[in-house]
Amino acid sequence: MRKTRSYLLRRHKPGDMGWLVYRHGVIGWNEHGFDERFEVFVASIISKFIQHHDPRRERCWIVEMQKEVVGCVFLVKKSETIAQLRLLLIEPKARGLGIGAHLVKECVGFARRAGYRKIVLGTDNAAVAARHIYQKAGFRLISHKPHNFFGQDLIEERWQLTL
Repeated sequence: MRKTRSYLLRRHKPGDMGWLVYRHGVIGWNEHGFDERFEVFVASIISKFIQHHDPRRERCWIVEMQKEVVGCVFLVKKSETIAQLRLLLIEPKARGLGIGAHLVKECVGFARRAGYRKIVLGTDNAAVAARHIYQKAGFRLISHKPHNFFGQDLIEERWQLTL
């Protein structure tokens, strides 16, 4: 665990994953109108992570403020040379503190140390703040196309960072 600013970054522990599915579902609905299929999508990513977790090449960071979970991000193995950033989430009350940028920086540093050559991620055009964080961290948009995300018509985006 590491104390930084007014929040703490730590690895996941029992109980975190259920919270992450729940909060992604609630925030996805409140902010983007995503239906319950979004929770199933998030749960499938988390399930795969837990079942096949390789701590040398994959990581989940949990963010706490005053002992309350307020965010997360995952870095998972896509291939031997490519990592994938997934499920970046910052609670509304914790936004604007640089937590998202700090989490992405942690992912990039970990990916470099783990020997990956690239990090990829998928998002959509509605995730304005996250897209800004990715761009500022050096990711570049490599493709985009119209797509229906969990009941909403959006633009699916694929981003990439060469390490």
